[in-house]
Amino acid sequence: MKNFEQSDLLKRLPKQFFASLVNKVANVMAEGHDVINLGQGNPDQPTPPHIVKALQQAAEDPRNHKYSPFRGHSFLKKAVARFYEREYGVTVNPDKEVAILFGGKAGLVEIPQCLLNPGDTVLVPDPGYPDYWSGVELARANMEMMPLRAERHFLPNYEEIPEEVKQAAKLMFLNYPNNPTGAIATAEFFEETVALAKKHDICVVHDFAYGAIGFNGKKPVSFLQAEGAMDIGIEIYTFSKTYNMAGWRVGFAVGNESVIEAINLLQDHLYVSIFGAIQAAAAEALLASQSCVDELSELYESRRNVLIDGLQKIGWDVKAPEGSFFAWLPVPEGYTSEQFADLLLEEAKVVVAPGIGFGKYGEGYVRVGLLTDKDRLQEAVNRIEKLNLFTKNN
Repeated sequence: MKNFEQSDLLKRLPKQFFASLVNKVANVMAEGHDVINLGQGNPDQPTPPHIVKALQQAAEDPRNHKYSPFRGHSFLKKAVARFYEREYGVTVNPDKEVAILFGGKAGLVEIPQCLLNPGDTVLVPDPGYPDYWSGVELARANMEMMPLRAERHFLPNYEEIPEEVKQAAKLMFLNYPNNPTGAIATAEFFEETVALAKKHDICVVHDFAYGAIGFNGKKPVSFLQAEGAMDIGIEIYTFSKTYNMAGWRVGFAVGNESVIEAINLLQDHLYVSIFGAIQAAAAEALLASQSCVDELSELYESRRNVLIDGLQKIGWDVKAPEGSFFAWLPVPEGYTSEQFADLLLEEAKVVVAPGIGFGKYGEGYVRVGLLTDKDRLQEAVNRIEKLNLFTKNN
């Protein structure tokens, strides 16, 4: 069979670092071992029943068996506007300031192609979600990394970005609550971001995927709550984490009208919108009682407490995340993040994600997901304790 060569575009795409991790895990499981997988980011809870019921009812409506409007149903855009007003006090024009997305990832990968030309500069957090890199490469743009360090609570230091880089930058990605660090942003930080973006004509893209998951009684701040944010950026929200709808592939972008129009224009050429019944269920998720969201956040916080308390008791000096469903843990001295992840997999049969997979400044950490029940998290702690890597706290 003839082997057709891939395009230069596909060859330029970044390697999927975590594909090798998946293969390692599969090999260990194939040997019959009981593996506790804390390396993934796939929600483990089912979609709330009232959302599933809304899908079922809408699927029976013949009107949803036809093509949906290219740019999504107006009822879903209006639901997004009501959601932002209710949750964040942000006023949104549903007709001009909302774009319906095929999941948050689609929007994050699309946005560089909407706004950038080859050679343009993008500011990207390091460590950060690797799919930011994919969109930048598809646009043939250049990345300038913004280090996220523990001493700054994993917020970028804009003062250390060279002036010429700020002047060249056209786009900036941010993500709070943060994947992989679990950090949250302050209102003051977003105000500082708006000021920087206005001064240098930078479009800010805030990835708000974990917007519903904040701990210690703190509700995560929306970027669009900062004065002037709607003028210089957008926020991308997904139903995957807030409502356990990861497999449904639906999300939205909210913000600057010109950016929303650019997203819609690109998607006009790529898709014919999302199945109408999914849009109906998404609207139900946004408009119905949010008690399921509160319960989910409380569940993750209780899991976080079991994991972090347990690791601290065995002597691992770790800090609790403030949001998201991840914990960002420093590796013991003498190991790289990949070596330590391999050790946990081989000796404890516990899967974690090496920090280097999220960027240069992710080295020295591993990411742990809170996506299994508390008994399994405690079992993971017990297995790690048996490796005798830490001095136990009494």
